[in-house]
Amino acid sequence: MTRAQAQRLIAEDSRSVEVLFPYLNGEDLNSSPTQEPSRWIINFFDWSEQRAQTFTTCFKIVEDRVKPQRMMDKRLARRERWWRYAETAPGLHKAIDSLERILVITRVSKVVQPQFVRVGQVTSEAVVAFAYDDDFHFGILSGAFHWWWAVTYASTMRTDLRYTPSDVFETFPQAEPSGDVADLGRRLHEHRAPLMIHNNEGLTKTYNRVHNPEDSSDGIPEMRRLHVELDHAVAAAYGWSDLDLDHQFWVTPQGRRFTVGPAAKDEILDRLLELNHARYAEEVAAGLHAKAAGRGRRR
Repeated sequence: MTRAQAQRLIAEDSRSVEVLFPYLNGEDLNSSPTQEPSRWIINFFDWSEQRAQTFTTCFKIVEDRVKPQRMMDKRLARRERWWRYAETAPGLHKAIDSLERILVITRVSKVVQPQFVRVGQVTSEAVVAFAYDDDFHFGILSGAFHWWWAVTYASTMRTDLRYTPSDVFETFPQAEPSGDVADLGRRLHEHRAPLMIHNNEGLTKTYNRVHNPEDSSDGIPEMRRLHVELDHAVAAAYGWSDLDLDHQFWVTPQGRRFTVGPAAKDEILDRLLELNHARYAEEVAAGLHAKAAGRGRRR
């Protein structure tokens, strides 16, 4: 429903505020300058039907609009608990319970850039959520190292990447925590967030500017400079300061991008894959993987 519809429900019954939440989807994340959700949603958590029914108006909406579709679902659990979300992600909720903000990335996108959003919203399946609230992880997930890993190992949907955590994030060998990466991540976020609001543009349009060699409008050259500094800080965090990153405008499968050069990209991916294998071997030796044989890339 719209925000206005949600506010009317709350005005009619103040208890409705307990089950009405902003609903963040991928389009909001990439298109809104503030990442504000464009819709709201009813959430009955893992409640019993009897408890959900006490919110009379909201329950009636779900009963009218959701139940008929759920009754046709092949999965018995979804038919029996039709007033709840099909997937409630209890592990994620437990992990972020003490946080005020988390990192998210749109699942289908060319941008593949993280953003901080506040906890207390319902995120759609089109948004990948990470239980991190710190500047270091913002930095490590914003850099060219992570972007090229995603380009290489994500699936595709038309011309966009489809970010699958099992293939991209879980296999991505992160650098050790670094104060420099955290500092550059914070500076990038603090520069980018007000720039998007000033230009009234979301992540997609902002990075279209970054990757356009003819765009030198206010704030964009500084974005490029911060990304260069961030990539060098990430390289140092891996112990790979010997890399010549060669940032320029390069033609990639995703179009022209301001990123590291082809030789640097290949070397980064080779080293990351070697690190992935080394860490996996350590985990196998420690007995953390019951089935090690017959697998290619290791988590």
